[in-house]
Amino acid sequence: KYSMGQTVSVLFDMVSEQISNCIRHDCFRYSQECSDCAERGNKIALDFLESIPAVRRVLATDVKAAYEGDPAAKSFDEIIFSYPGLFAIMVYRLANDLFKNGVPLLPRIMTEYAHNLTGIDIHPGAEIGESFVIDLGTGVVIGETSVIGNNVRIYQGVTLGALSLPKDAGELLRGKKRHPTIEDEVIIYSGATILGGDTVIGARSVIGGNVWITESVPPDTTVIMETPRLTYKKSRGLTV
Repeated sequence: KYSMGQTVSVLFDMVSEQISNCIRHDCFRYSQECSDCAERGNKIALDFLESIPAVRRVLATDVKAAYEGDPAAKSFDEIIFSYPGLFAIMVYRLANDLFKNGVPLLPRIMTEYAHNLTGIDIHPGAEIGESFVIDLGTGVVIGETSVIGNNVRIYQGVTLGALSLPKDAGELLRGKKRHPTIEDEVIIYSGATILGGDTVIGARSVIGGNVWITESVPPDTTVIMETPRLTYKKSRGLTV
C-alpha cells in the first residue's frame, strides 16, 4: 500500500506540474494574470487521476474487441504491448479526458506524440465510444469533431476529415462540427475517406476500401467501389 501510495503521489506531482505549466503558458499568450494556475492544475490533476479506473475499463473493451476481431492475435498481452492501434487509442483516451477538462496544449502534445510513434493521428477532441479498434493503423486520421459510436473497427489509411474550407473560414468554423459521425458497429476498410460535419455513417454499415464519401449513408448499407477492369500484358522478352 505504501509503495502504491508513493507512486500515485509522484505521478500526481508530475501531472499537476505539466498541467499548471500549460495553463500558465496560455495565460502568458493572452496577457492574462496567472493567479490560480497552480491551484487549477492541482484540481484537474486530481480529477484526471480519479478518472483513470474508468478509462482503464473502456480500454479493456478496446483490447477485447481487437482480440476477438484478429485471428493473428494470440493473447490480450500481445495486443497491449505490441499493437500500435491500441497505443494510439490509449493515449487518445487519456488526452481526451484532459481536453474535456479544458487543459490547453498538453492533450494535443500527447496525441501528436502517439502520432509520431504510430502514424495514427487522433485529435484529442474527438468523441469515441467503447470497443474501438484501429487495425494495422498507419495513416489513420480522426479529426477534432468526429463522433464515433461503439463497436467500430477501422483499418489503415482511413480519414475522418473536414471538407475543404475557404482561406478565411478557420476562425468562423472553430468549434463547429466539421467531421463525420460514425454510428455503432460500423466497419471502415483501408483507404476510405469520409468528410464533412453533416455526414453520418449509419449503424452496422460497411464502408469498402478507397471509397470517397461526402454524404450520409443509411444504416445497414454496404458502400464499395466498382470492380476495376484489369489489363494483362506480356512482359518483354518472356514467352507466355
